[in-house]
Amino acid sequence: MFSFASFPSVPCAQKRKTAFASGTMAFLLGCTLVAGSAWAEVPYFADKVKSGALPPMEQRLPEHPLKFDFAAEGKQIGKYGGDMVTIMGRSKDIRMAVVYGYTHLIGYDQNLDLKPDILESLDVNEDGSVFTLHLRKGHKWSDGAPFTAEDFRFYWEDVVNNEDLFPVGPPRFLLVDGQPPKFEVLDKYTVRYSWPEPNPFFLPELAATRPPFIYRPAHYLKQFHEKYQDSQKLAAMVKERGLRNWAVLETDMDRPYKLENIDLPTLQPWVIRTQEPSDRFIFERNPYFHRVDPDGNQLPYIDRMIFNISNAKLVPAKVGAGEVDIQSRILTLKDYTFLKQAEKEKAYHVRLWDVGYGNYATLYPNLTVSDPVWRRLLRDLRFRKALSLAINRTELNRVMFFGLATPRNNTVLPKSPLFKKEYATENIGFDLDKANALLDEMGLTKRNGDGIRLMPDGRPLEIIVETAGENPEYDDILALIGDSWQKAGIKLYVKALQREVMRTRAYSGDTVMSLFTGIDNGLAVPSTVPSEFVPVNQDSLQWPKWGQYYQTGGEAGEKPDMPAAQELMKLYGEWRSGGPGQQKAAWEHILDINADNLFSIGLVGNVPQPVVVADGLMNVPEKGIHSWEPGGFFGMYHPDTFWWNR
Repeated sequence: MFSFASFPSVPCAQKRKTAFASGTMAFLLGCTLVAGSAWAEVPYFADKVKSGALPPMEQRLPEHPLKFDFAAEGKQIGKYGGDMVTIMGRSKDIRMAVVYGYTHLIGYDQNLDLKPDILESLDVNEDGSVFTLHLRKGHKWSDGAPFTAEDFRFYWEDVVNNEDLFPVGPPRFLLVDGQPPKFEVLDKYTVRYSWPEPNPFFLPELAATRPPFIYRPAHYLKQFHEKYQDSQKLAAMVKERGLRNWAVLETDMDRPYKLENIDLPTLQPWVIRTQEPSDRFIFERNPYFHRVDPDGNQLPYIDRMIFNISNAKLVPAKVGAGEVDIQSRILTLKDYTFLKQAEKEKAYHVRLWDVGYGNYATLYPNLTVSDPVWRRLLRDLRFRKALSLAINRTELNRVMFFGLATPRNNTVLPKSPLFKKEYATENIGFDLDKANALLDEMGLTKRNGDGIRLMPDGRPLEIIVETAGENPEYDDILALIGDSWQKAGIKLYVKALQREVMRTRAYSGDTVMSLFTGIDNGLAVPSTVPSEFVPVNQDSLQWPKWGQYYQTGGEAGEKPDMPAAQELMKLYGEWRSGGPGQQKAAWEHILDINADNLFSIGLVGNVPQPVVVADGLMNVPEKGIHSWEPGGFFGMYHPDTFWWNR
């Protein structure tokens, strides 16, 4: 058995006894004895504590809070106070507060190692089939109610195993070969999940940027649940809101990621206080947050996080005008020069962070497209190679990214232990002669009067590339690709759609090709689920119907029928059932197959991400990794430790 554990500490009871026996004024912050000082209470809460509306800090913290090691992270002890302002392009993006808050049962540190966060410790047996979760005694929800094993039991028994709330049953990561775990409450602060076979999905999912929230504030949500609420009162609440039934009501009130219910208790560092609709959302510090700095000061340092909502096209100008304290979202490298020019005048600095995406922009030929002629073409490796070789990535890099990016395939990054150079470089050289030769070899030799090749059924070889319409640079990228493809006898058209529409068209087989970001997690390790390289997810735009088939257990989509895809599924099974050595071997074979088959066509990667930080905002890394998975963009660097030096 191995264990993920927090920093060792002397029992709090022992320290409390010693402190009181000596008559010393002290606040016992998670087993750290702190003499009376300026940090005795968070100033933001001083009046509430004085009036009795809020308990003193010692009673708000768990017995063993999570204490950060600032020395290892290169951070400084900070000061309390102030607001931290950023901009989002739409109100639904308030969920980024959860991403930036980065509060998980377990999470990744800056070395990409898994460490307890909400949990005090976690025990895992040798084959990874039994997980024992130890909570922090005295940990509380943002409303002061105890956070205990009951919140896990409620989620498991009354939410995901309630047919009215979850008709399809528990989430897939909680199933092994379709079988749910044995869930046990061992005591008030200990729960256990056990399966007959290993579950390699459990820990990565707990640490995912979008947390699975396998716990819920039972004390709050029970009032909306038919099992616990008086039927007449529940019916009245349903009627008052004009809803269909109690299950819709409970679901509406239980949105820990979307933050649509401002009354829902949370464990995040900041608590939402603004109800939609609004163009300014305020998040106030959580008085019961479980983290402290090395001196025992309760985090976060900053009192309020504020999200202003603005048209995405205006964001760079607003940032350049000094209207934010920290910003990366919506900014791209093309904004860098403009933002740098206003640095001194507007008192901010522009930093360039590395990215975690496998590729800034990637073409996805839809191997499960419904059109039979297109399907045959796209599944021919010669065609995919020809498309790749007919792209001048050096020109793309120079024109679009000042030469700062790297032409590469859509694969893991050099910082990943799974990386091999050939994964990134195979079939990316610009070679029009070879591209044309491959297309000729396929029999695509006939052309129309405009020099465009003809498909086997006589249609001109015109590829419509669909985008989510969110990144204006994509249009410019496709214009450059279209110029070089024309020289290979291929006409390119661009179709910008809303993201949801684009994905729906891909799922249904209407999309021939799409342009989107590369893999989310270019920093994969052997224990990372290899789902971005295997047809197990319908969101993978290169094979959505195969992903549907896997996700629905064969009830929708199509069974993989290409030998390479079938081999990937076999390797995925080996990864699932294997130990660390087998997982690494499976990963290597999966990456080999993806590199050889060019299922997605990467363009450029390592495009630096501009990060604007106001002068005086401390503990924000000069260099970091800007990545959705893993890391949650700023999340992995814990914005609750950022502070104002002014």
